[in-house]
Parts: sequence; C-alpha cells; structure tokens
Amino acid sequence: MRSSPARPDPRTPAKTDVSLARVHARALVGVEARPVSVEVDIAGGLPAFTLVGLPETVVRESRDRVRAALLNAGFDFPQRRITVSLAPADLPKEGGRFDLPIALGLLAASGQLPPDALEHREFAGELSLGGGLRAVPGAVPVALAAERVGRTLVLPRGSSHEAALVPQADVRVADALIDVVSWLRGVGELDAADVGERVPPRCADLSDVRGQHHARRAMEIAAAGGHNVVLVGPPGSGKSMLASRLPGLLPPLDLDTALASAAVQSVSPSGFDAGRWAVPPFRSPHHTVSGVALVGGGSHAAPGEVSLAHGGVLFLDELAEFPRAVLDVLREPLETGVIHISRARRQATYPAAFQFVGAMNPCPCGYNGESIQPCRCTAEQVQRYQARVSGPFLDRIDLHVTLQAVSYAGLRQQGEAESSAVVAARVATARTRQHARQGSLNAHLGVAALDHHCGLRGEAATVFERAVAQLGLSLRSCHRVLRVARTVADLAGDADIATDHVGEALGFRSG
Repeated sequence: MRSSPARPDPRTPAKTDVSLARVHARALVGVEARPVSVEVDIAGGLPAFTLVGLPETVVRESRDRVRAALLNAGFDFPQRRITVSLAPADLPKEGGRFDLPIALGLLAASGQLPPDALEHREFAGELSLGGGLRAVPGAVPVALAAERVGRTLVLPRGSSHEAALVPQADVRVADALIDVVSWLRGVGELDAADVGERVPPRCADLSDVRGQHHARRAMEIAAAGGHNVVLVGPPGSGKSMLASRLPGLLPPLDLDTALASAAVQSVSPSGFDAGRWAVPPFRSPHHTVSGVALVGGGSHAAPGEVSLAHGGVLFLDELAEFPRAVLDVLREPLETGVIHISRARRQATYPAAFQFVGAMNPCPCGYNGESIQPCRCTAEQVQRYQARVSGPFLDRIDLHVTLQAVSYAGLRQQGEAESSAVVAARVATARTRQHARQGSLNAHLGVAALDHHCGLRGEAATVFERAVAQLGLSLRSCHRVLRVARTVADLAGDADIATDHVGEALGFRSG
C-alpha cells in the first residue's frame, strides 16, 4: 500500500531569495480605514530592527512582540539589518494591529514564506509573545474597506464576529501566527468569519408607563417622524421611563445605518456587541460629561456619545444640570447629523444622526406648578434654572412636552396601557408612508421639500398663521411645527395636513 506524501512543515523556510516584501494593512482615522503598505527590507550589516512611518509607542513596541512571537512559534528571526516602513509615512499609526503584517513581511523577506501569497490579502492582528493572535479594534471599517477593493481579510478570531456582519466581505480568522502561515503556504485552511449566536437585548415596554397619555403620544410622534423631544416635569413623573422606551418604538436599523453604527462602536474603547446588530442604540451620559466626551475628540479624535448614538437615541437626563457650553456643542450634530473633529495632527468625521431626548425639572426643587407638593423656589431661581438651557438649543427641539405628577390613586384608575409592539406597528406604517412619499423621515425634510409635502390650505393655514403671530415663533420653529404636523397626519393616515393636526403640533411646540 502506497504511503501518502509527508505533510510539509509551515516552519520550513521556502527556497526563495527575496530580501524585500510588502504586506497590505489598514490604519484607522475615525471610522475610515486608510490603506497602509507594510514594507520589510532585510539587508546586510549588524543586527538591527528599525521601524519608520510615524509609528506611535504601541506600534514601536511591536518590534519586541514580533521577535518573541516568531521565535516561540518556531520560525527563524533574521540576525541582520531589518527595516520596516509603514507607508504612507505622514499617516499616524497606532495600536497593535500591525504586529501580524510585520511578522508576515519578515517571514516573506527572509524566504520563509512565498511573497506572492501575500498579494490580494490584508492582515490585522496583535501578536502575543507565544505567537497567538489577539483581537484588534475597528474590524468593521477594515472589513468594509477590504471588501471595496476585493481583498481577503485575515483577522484574529476575537474580531470575527464584527467583521462577519459586513455583507460580501471575504474574512478569514485565525488563532495564531502558525495558522496564518500554514494557510498562506497551502498547508491548512482558515475558517470563515462567523457572527455566532446573537441574542438581541430586550427593550423596556411602553406598557409600563401608566397615565401620561400626552407624553406617550409625544413619544409615538417622535418615533414616527424622527423628532427630538424635551420632557419637563416633576421628579417621579416618568420622564426617564418614557425616554428609555423610545428605542423599543423604533424599527430595526437599515443596513447602511447599522454598518455605520457598528463601525463607530467598533473603533470605540467599549467595542461592539454583535448582539445589538441593527438595534437602535440608547446612550445616556451623566450630566458631568465633558464636551469632548459628548461630541468626541481628544488626542486621537475618538468618537463621542453623539456618534455612539448614531441611528438611535441620545438621552440627557437632568438637562439643566449640564454645563451650557456642553449643550451648545450639540447644535451642529442636531442640524447636520455628522460631527467634524479637528486636532493639530488628526481630523476625523463621524456620523451623528440621532434622536435627542432631554428631561429636566421645571425648577430647582422640581415642583413648580404642581398641586401635590408646593414649590419652594423664588421666581428668580426658576428663571435662572430654566435659562441654563439656551434658547437657540431649545429652538432645535421639535416636541416640548410638559408632564404632571400622577397620584397613586389616579394611577390605580388607569386602564391597561398599549404595549410597545402595538405602538411600534403604527410607527412603522407612518414611516413607510414617509419613505414612499419623500424618501426620508419628516424630521429630515429640507426647506424646499417642506413647501411641497407640508403645504397648508384653508382653515389649517389660517390657524397656523394666527398661532405663529401669537407665539412669536422663529422661522426654524415654524418649520419644525410643520414637520410635526406632517407626522401627525401620517399617523392618522391622512394625505393632507388638517386643522387638528396643526393644533396638536402647536400644542407640543408651546408646551
């Protein structure tokens, strides 16, 4: 019986005479994965390891990790003059993601790996001293970039659940350097990336909120049209409960928005949870948050809370306790849906299209205008407290909702409230009407589209003009009232905006 041929050892040096190799990699700039060419040259001379191309401290330390990983995995480390260039040279490089490309470049340049095996493939991964592969951030934007250029991407197994979410991307995963080398030499195979089992989180249900019919209606309108909301009421009136249930009224994210949201979370320190794929995010930073943490920035231009909430809800509780300067930095993302961060050496643009929900008390003690408990604040204290939130900021909010405290006796008399599923069905129907009519949500209608889709006629126009004069609404506020009225009409299934639709929208504006 003829014996099968011996299986080649991936550590056996290939009989090639190559001293220069190139490996494809990526550097992260915001949520953009820029191409980086890792060039490795081995020349004669005293042993040395030089790393150039604007590497930061973690990248410079890769020299020691790569040397130990190669030796402990059983490969030869060339005792010659080694030069590694990360091109382009003016692009800052950070993180341990270049360990794997540098190690493979060394193996190819020293003749231990066929150089042509590195073509049409990209690599990212941090090496342990024993040759194992550790997960790296930014798997989603890297997989998107590799898919666009038609290259196969090799990642550590710990990053596979993120990269596998990118459709049409060819992503392979490995546990150790030896596995990658075996695959490149045609000895073994690498598994395709798999998202694994995803357990979607359970959202809080709107049926838990008893009473507050006016506020529940406001949250339904906000979900249907993508509108921003401010809730004003005494402590315990249900403001936080209502805000936390808004994501349960929103439909799952479309593919583009889900990928953009996953990319932002992938490059953030907290990382991305594959179980929350296509689930609208809900972010609720404390009122001590800084402006940089809210909108993003720092020395590395990291994403902030507004970007982590992309496609979902940003909830600011105790709105008046936030520093006024911090709130005012929200004006740009509220209007444009993106945030631009510029630093001396870094510029990044992050998506920031979120629904804003703010909650605040009417006064420092919280009981201004309440009959259940008297207010202890003076008129000057109330005015000073409410002035902490600037007028231009509030002018960008579509729905202003005032809540009243509900007594325990009144709560017991309330019937069973509608569940989130029932309300979400109406929201989905209204959103379908909007996309079929104008291709976007009502909250995103431009000025030209407003004239076409939100035109008023007859009594509705008369009521609106009279209210604008009495309330002294700005032009921006007028546009927001029209957008809300259009959403109210869509929820009712009406093609035209009627007087009652305008009246309800004005009630939320003047609340």
